[in-house]
Order: sequence, then C-alpha cells, then structure tokens
Amino acid sequence: MAVRLTMPEIRERTYKPKDAWWTVLLVDPVAGRLVQLVAPYRWITPDLLTVLATIVGIASTVCFALGGRWWIVAGALLFHVSFVVDCMDGKIARLNGTGSVFGGWFDFMFDRLRVFMCTLALFGGQYARTHEPIYLWLSTIVIFLDLFRYLNGGQIAKYNRQMNAQIAQARGLVGTAAPEPDGDPESTDADEPVVAGSGPVSLPDRVIAAMRRHRMRPHLVSGIEFEMFVFIVGPLTGWLIGTTIAAGVLLLAFELLVTLKLWITTQRFPARLAKAEAEGAARREDMVTT
Repeated sequence: MAVRLTMPEIRERTYKPKDAWWTVLLVDPVAGRLVQLVAPYRWITPDLLTVLATIVGIASTVCFALGGRWWIVAGALLFHVSFVVDCMDGKIARLNGTGSVFGGWFDFMFDRLRVFMCTLALFGGQYARTHEPIYLWLSTIVIFLDLFRYLNGGQIAKYNRQMNAQIAQARGLVGTAAPEPDGDPESTDADEPVVAGSGPVSLPDRVIAAMRRHRMRPHLVSGIEFEMFVFIVGPLTGWLIGTTIAAGVLLLAFELLVTLKLWITTQRFPARLAKAEAEGAARREDMVTT
C-alpha cells in the first residue's frame, strides 16, 4: 500500500484552481479527507466511485419518491452524499492519473441522469401526495433549466475556445497554452471584474477578489448551486416551491450574464484578431531581420 499523503498534498494535487462556492465550502473539506483515506488503495478507481455515487443517487431518488417529510429529508442528505462521492472520482483521477475519456463521459451522463431521476421523484412524489399542479410545472422547469445550463455552458466554452485558438494562431503561438475560455460559468469567472489603473476598487470587486483567493468562482448560481438548492436546501427547509423558484430565477440571471459576456466578446473579437495578426506579423518580421 502506498504512503498516505498529507492534506496539503491532497489539496495541491486534487483541488481545482477555481470551483463553485458550494463545492469549496461544503464538499471539498469532506471529499478531500475521504480521498486521503482511499487514495492508497489503487483498486478504488474513479469509475468505481462513479458507480457508488450512482447507487447512492438511486437511493436518494427512492426517498424522494416516497414523499413524506422525513423521506425527502433523507433524500436530500443522500443526494449530498452522492455529490461528495461524485466529486471524489475526479480528485482520485487527478491524483493517480487514472482518468479516462469514457470515465469523463460516464460521470457527466450520470450527473444529468441523477438530476432527471431526482426531479421526477421529488416533484412527482409531492404531486402524488398533494395533487397540486405546481409540482408538475416545477419538475418540467427544473429539467429544462438543468439541460439549458449545461448546453449553454458547453456552447459558450466551445466558441470561446475557437476565438482563443484563432487569436493564438494569428500571434504565431500555436502549440502554446491558450488562454482559459471566457464565459463558461463552470470553469471560468464570467463576472470577473476588470480593474483599470490605480483608482478605487469597489466593494463588489473586493468581494470577488476575496472569493478568487479562496478558489470560489464569482458565478454564484451555476448548475451546481441550482441543483443543491433544489434537491438539498428546499427539501431540508420544507420550502421546496419557493426555493426552487428562487434558484431558477437566479440561475437564469447568471446565464444571461455569461451570454451577454459572450456577445460582448464576439463584438470585440474582430478588433482583437486584427491586433493579434499585427503582432504576429511584427514577430515574424523580427525573426527574419534577426
């Protein structure tokens, strides 16, 4: 059995540079400790952890479907456990270099399947108990918003990568590390402040800077927070309808923000590309003259 790593080593080698605030505050402290315990056992692979997270997610679905007050509380707690285990598989993959393309696909598809099953179980269970049509509407809205958020995030990341690649090519920097995509709310800071000069920094800018120092993205309601409020906060507090509506409105607001940022980026792109082409031409000229 391999030597057990220290927590500073676990944090350095497995934690993402930036992550959702829910993950940083409520998941990583637990997942990191668990990774420290299981990392020496190489038979505990990322795929095995994904399967385990799937089993716990199914148990959460069953509890939600039963619909009673304490059943949905149990479902919320199991949903969080499932998410913690799901986060562990990525950490183990980064730590041991045991990730795979199929594992990434399986992990993503499980996440979407878990949300779909838990949505039908949670709101379907409440509809069966109350016969209130609002639960049917909420189930449709939750599934739509979850799919929209991940489709929108993927497309934004795709087009930002394309623009960054074109600029890198124009500068003659092909083969070097491209800038991180601007606007994918799951991996970048869509609302990162731009501070110019030496003027005063606003309170929101200071708050965002403090969040970044603690690895938290300023995108306060991403897909992760949306899911956690719907499937954990709502069931635990008993305010399922109000929490779901509030989380949905906030998710849409932040999605509009990153979409606006993409639009602004595309408007500035021709000028940025022209400047990059000029820089590339100057660099090539310098190479010829020297």
